Amino acid sequence: MNFNLEMEKRQEKITGILEYYLPKEEGFQKTVLEAMNYSMRAGGKRLRPLLMLETYRMFGGEGQIIEPFMAAMEMIHTHSLIHDDLPALDNDEYRRGRKTTWSVYGDGMGVLAGDGLLNYAFETAFRAFPACTSGEPVDPNYPRVAAALNILARKAGIYGMIGGQNADIEAEEQAEPLTTEQILFIHANKTAALIQSAMTIGATLAGATDEEIAALELCAYNVGIAFQIQDDILDVI
Repeated sequence: MNFNLEMEKRQEKITGILEYYLPKEEGFQKTVLEAMNYSMRAGGKRLRPLLMLETYRMFGGEGQIIEPFMAAMEMIHTHSLIHDDLPALDNDEYRRGRKTTWSVYGDGMGVLAGDGLLNYAFETAFRAFPACTSGEPVDPNYPRVAAALNILARKAGIYGMIGGQNADIEAEEQAEPLTTEQILFIHANKTAALIQSAMTIGATLAGATDEEIAALELCAYNVGIAFQIQDDILDVI
């Protein structure tokens, strides 16, 4: 098996899924929708939805119930990149070789595009609930989808990614050197939390046990910490 070729095939599949769930650029809110889609189409490794899909398959998951969550995960990740690039934070005009969202659409629209993607991510994830009409029994997948939504919300929020971003902003203004505890908190929440979310959602939707999900969450934590350490080293060299 050619690893790079297989990776490209998977990334193409994920890109197709993302395109399916992107909003149509129409109406009086057309500009923010264009800005959201511009950001989503900026490329990238699609690592988080890829890990989610492969974990889902590893635990025997089948079907398309995973796809809205894959799209939602990439929307949340992209939201974080849009806001990271804003003048109030990193003030970056380029990402992945092209202009950042705020530098194309303005910083106000950049804020709205990030907010829009974060909210639209949950609109998208909710589409994983199987359709049910009055009088039908509850679909057995409902509890799994509900559990996956809980993971998605917590890992993306103040007890996950946003909490890590808060600590990161304050660390930049801190006069004394960061402690190991601070550094690990930032990495665990700003970076590892979404990787944990991706992998545990995949396992949850496939019906993994609580013990398996807990072990996977620890594995994803280590992956996230290692990923951030490598990224920091590359920034220095």
